[in-house]
Amino acid sequence: MQTAGPQKQYFDALAAGALKIQRCEACSRHVFYPRVQCPHCGADRLAWVQPTGLGTVYSTTVFRRKPADGGDQQIALIDLDEGVRMMSRVENVDPAAVRIGMRVKARVAQQDGAPVLVFDPVEG
Repeated sequence: MQTAGPQKQYFDALAAGALKIQRCEACSRHVFYPRVQCPHCGADRLAWVQPTGLGTVYSTTVFRRKPADGGDQQIALIDLDEGVRMMSRVENVDPAAVRIGMRVKARVAQQDGAPVLVFDPVEG
């Protein structure tokens, strides 16, 4: 039986409500986006692990839209504490209030019937 590819395994975990990233068994570094080979050392032994979900906003921007089109939307690059960078958005806060260095926590949400990874601000 053939194993599903790494991208399918990632989205299957999201569909089950869990964030998972890969960790190289050879060099112990975390990897995102899902791959078949470690980009750091070239090893092909990548295990799925559940990160803390905590991260820091590395970069953010707001793109303006008419209210009829859903209003302003924010997009950010988030550095997880495990050392990988993800593109997502920060919710439950005004888009213009998202700042570089803001601490956030990952959450699996639903969008158009599909799971998506978003982040919420963390107090303190």
